Amino acid sequence: MNRVATRLTPPATLVTADPAAVGMSRDLPARLDSIVSVAMAEGAAPGVALAVGRWGRLVHLRGYGRIDVAPDAPAVTDSTMFDMASLTKVVATTTAAMILEDEGQLNLDAPVRSYLPELTDSAKARITVRMILTHSGGFEAFSALWREHRGRADYLAQINARPLAYNPGDSVIYSDWDFVLAGLIIERITGMPLDQFVATRVWQPLHMRDTGFNPLSSGTMPSDSDCTAAFRPDHPLLARIAVTEMDTAYRHAKIHGIVHDENACAIGGVAGHAGLFSSARDAAVFSQMLLNGGEYGGVRLIQATTVARWTARQSNHSSRALGWDTPSEHSSAGRYFSPRSFGHTGFTGTSIWMDPERGVFVVLLTNRVNPTRANLRHEALRRDIGEAVQGAILDAPLVEWRAR
Repeated sequence: MNRVATRLTPPATLVTADPAAVGMSRDLPARLDSIVSVAMAEGAAPGVALAVGRWGRLVHLRGYGRIDVAPDAPAVTDSTMFDMASLTKVVATTTAAMILEDEGQLNLDAPVRSYLPELTDSAKARITVRMILTHSGGFEAFSALWREHRGRADYLAQINARPLAYNPGDSVIYSDWDFVLAGLIIERITGMPLDQFVATRVWQPLHMRDTGFNPLSSGTMPSDSDCTAAFRPDHPLLARIAVTEMDTAYRHAKIHGIVHDENACAIGGVAGHAGLFSSARDAAVFSQMLLNGGEYGGVRLIQATTVARWTARQSNHSSRALGWDTPSEHSSAGRYFSPRSFGHTGFTGTSIWMDPERGVFVVLLTNRVNPTRANLRHEALRRDIGEAVQGAILDAPLVEWRAR
């Protein structure tokens, strides 16, 4: 019979605590250390940063390995900055959209073209903001526009010109174009570049000092520039940024300190779908803010009802919330938590998952694409960490949640 833990009120900001203080197995940190060490020995990634918390208490925050495959590369710490890849969609773009809806500036059921009049294709007239946030707008999954195109205006024209993959609202296909458009909508509404808006409205109020786009740049990049213009080989921050892939197709260099995603790079490194860098320490703060219902450190960013609505499954036909994802039969990160949990993953090997029912968050950051994106060993790492954290919750049965 499982021991029932008394749910604790989260403090104003994260504090460290022993797992036993929050109803978790005392040996959880040792088990997590073992899981990560084995995974890294098997080639899951050169570097890993992991944060686990419950009820506003950090029970595990640690870096493992190095930022690169080289044996003399700097060690990963809790403040090492990782390319978050598609976590950009939720940490940056979705959060910005929630803030704008709270302020009455964003209407989820308005047509996308009401914010982006360049979307003139009649087939796209019915696509709403809600559809792109749930990946049901009809767009194709992916296209390598970076091979021939540069800049926001060029990309928007191409998204408008390319045929839809299905009728809007009829299906769900995960597409970067949905969040390229969402990022552009935020910029049109606010009159600010996306990176500036989230810096002033999210990172700064939360004191997330390791988080941002184009970390090597001293200012906002021109929208028609290539992200490589921000690279500085002697920049001191490079020692704190995890190295990603050896790019043999576009940049023809080891990707370090600039966005890994080619399409995000081709529009200046700031995009709604990719481009964000962050650390386990900062991502833990962000996660707790959402578990707190949009408030952290006495600062309210988002209304609690908005957080609950946006992180809930939007349809019986898909696991998608608004921006976020929820547990499903094929979920790689969330199947070990309650049906109310939500999260997202990123192509570079990043993951965030939160469970409001149990007050738990898990942040796993890796550079699994170093040296090649063909490496998929990190998937077992995510699974094992999820199982370990769920199994450590003493007041919950060790039962894997499955889609009903």
